[in-house]
Amino acid sequence: MTAIEKALAKRILVLDGAMGTMLQAYKFEEEDFRGDRFISHPSPLKGNNDLLSLTQPEAIKAVHRAYFEVGADIVETNTFSSTSIGMADYGMEELVYELNVQSAKLAREVADEFTNTNPNKPRFVAGSIGPTNRTASMSPDVNDPGFRAVTFDDLVEAYSEQVRALVEGGSDVLLVETVFDTLNAKAALFAIDVLKEENNWDIPVMISGTITDASGRTLSGQTVEAFATSVSHIPLLSIGFNCALGADQLLPYLRRLSKEADTMISAHPNAGLPNAFGAYDQTPEEMRDLIQKYLEENLINIIGGCCGSTPEHIQLIAELASKYQPRKIHVNA
Repeated sequence: MTAIEKALAKRILVLDGAMGTMLQAYKFEEEDFRGDRFISHPSPLKGNNDLLSLTQPEAIKAVHRAYFEVGADIVETNTFSSTSIGMADYGMEELVYELNVQSAKLAREVADEFTNTNPNKPRFVAGSIGPTNRTASMSPDVNDPGFRAVTFDDLVEAYSEQVRALVEGGSDVLLVETVFDTLNAKAALFAIDVLKEENNWDIPVMISGTITDASGRTLSGQTVEAFATSVSHIPLLSIGFNCALGADQLLPYLRRLSKEADTMISAHPNAGLPNAFGAYDQTPEEMRDLIQKYLEENLINIIGGCCGSTPEHIQLIAELASKYQPRKIHVNA
């Protein structure tokens, strides 16, 4: 049993909040993203937040530290878009391995600082694996429904490079998150499975889907139950949902997932829904009160925040979660 599995057996673990929301406060401009190393790069780089692990590492560590200071048990690496597919937009495919290793090392360094200070509360690093900006099961062209911008094999290759680097950089767990197309996620899970077998790695895997709207389905059309079933062939540490919805909108889907899942359940909802300007207005107190229902109904084992959430949100969520027991796993007959 890994250290994170031992911790989950005892209590609800708290995941961090948004990385992007925190980085926005720095108001980094083009020159900040470039740093000295990429001053002559031919493409614009502003907005490539994952690159900041190389050009602004102290800012990334400060974000991790801010979440650990308020009680988070797990921080995610700054690698949501760090695949060759995601980095192709910036002409930086060759940096993928370095980006993932460095991001994992930054998170590992801060996690170890806190664990060494308080060994009774070990801190963990989740290697963040995003969905990429292409989808394997749908066409981006409504006039050519059979077209695919990416193949399954392309995705496996891209994810394999990312996963290897995240593990070698020191991740405790791999988090395949914001799954809008389960075929993309299956490519990530396949890459992880092959690498685990080849290298004899004992690293747990979390998966977190995204319910895109009030239909209660992922973008590729799966219900909660279908999503859970379609990834059940892989041994998972946890299954859950994140992004797109706020805590109140996510509640009915977590209830359904709790009836289906024979593994631990995670949730990291947005801080409400975005306003007309794309900002998130939900206060830490409002988000905490909504998440309290998850805890009262014994729905979750891992709880955190996604878009719009900050250390202030996570602090209140962590204080609340410490008062409740984790969800007991029900094995379906």
